[in-house]
Amino acid sequence: MTNPLYDPYAVLHAVYSGGTYLKQALTQTPIEECNRARTAKVCYGVLENDIYLDFCIRAFAPKSPKLPVRILLKVALYMLLFMQKPRYMVTDNAVSLVKKLGKGGAAGFINAFLRAFDAEKLSLPKEKEAYLSVRYSYPRFAVRRLLAAYGDEAEAIMQPQPARTFVRFAPGMAQKYGAEAAEPTPFAGVYAFSSFRRDAGYDAGEYTFQSVGSVAICGVVSPCDTLLDACAAPGGKSVLLSEKCAQVTAFELHPHRAELIQSYCRRMHRENVHIVCRDSSIYDEKYEGAFSAVLCDVPCSGFGVAGENPDIKLLRKEESLAELSAVQLSILRTCARYVAPGGDLYYSTCSVFAEENDAVVEKFLSEGAPFAVQEETSPLPHKNTRCGMQFLPHISMGAGFYIAHLRKVSS
Repeated sequence: MTNPLYDPYAVLHAVYSGGTYLKQALTQTPIEECNRARTAKVCYGVLENDIYLDFCIRAFAPKSPKLPVRILLKVALYMLLFMQKPRYMVTDNAVSLVKKLGKGGAAGFINAFLRAFDAEKLSLPKEKEAYLSVRYSYPRFAVRRLLAAYGDEAEAIMQPQPARTFVRFAPGMAQKYGAEAAEPTPFAGVYAFSSFRRDAGYDAGEYTFQSVGSVAICGVVSPCDTLLDACAAPGGKSVLLSEKCAQVTAFELHPHRAELIQSYCRRMHRENVHIVCRDSSIYDEKYEGAFSAVLCDVPCSGFGVAGENPDIKLLRKEESLAELSAVQLSILRTCARYVAPGGDLYYSTCSVFAEENDAVVEKFLSEGAPFAVQEETSPLPHKNTRCGMQFLPHISMGAGFYIAHLRKVSS
């Protein structure tokens, strides 16, 4: 049997050393299929608690170990602290693995560290920003922004939410899969399961997996004749919106992601989605005024969904926020030109930071864009902002999404 620390180590090494996103690393790294669920649990857990685990290592190590040893210690500590695995088992496997990795010189250090580690001797920082950063493994810049924007509510936003799998069923299919025993959402056919095993029904289009935040964004979009879904991959919004819009055009920059949309449409039996591989920030005159409505679901920091994607907290840097805001504004400016007179423009992110949300919309409007903010509501709990709605993880079933609705008031 493979050393239980090996597969998590291999996956996490791709994340920490190469900046690979966790979902991609889990797909690309050869691991034992029979233990895939356990490996994924450990990898997600380590990244969810990355800063805290670093804090643990600093507290008991005289100097910072090199990356391979640090990764191995994080896996071992996660198993000790969060999975309650026996200390002797974790220690023996960690020592054995470091030797197999050709780093036997660190075996004594790992053995001594894991035998000496005592979580009860840890003392978290007293200063609030530092405490929250360690307690919830959020980077300091994110904690600082959350405190400034949300005050005492910031801690609730950072707290882990219950593990949920959101399943959207095709009409008449929910009962077949026991949805009556699941947690209902405010949206028809959408339920939250504590666990849900994918089967042949997925390939048959009887259900799909779609976050409640994504469904909520689609719920704000009104039925129309022609809709543009900019930045559309992997296709969940395009497919759902194709059920209430006569024709959906989906823009996607990358060909392999455009294929994901096409595959999604085939699986869900949607034939009214037209996929175009192009950059949504670059203007094309042939689309001028061509759509009844445009949805700009722009690239963002993703901190609204950090609970589902903990690598965001590790890989996203503070300086990238300004770069993202520039991209977001560029896409909004360009795609606004594709809205027909009297048509609707929707701007959405999966961020909880105002600089990616209201600030982008307000900048767009301040430039004289012929659009006016439209007041909206949603059955999913949210907070109203100056320009739109902010869904927050602790009140919105784990979803941290934003949407603003604008209407074109002149040509």
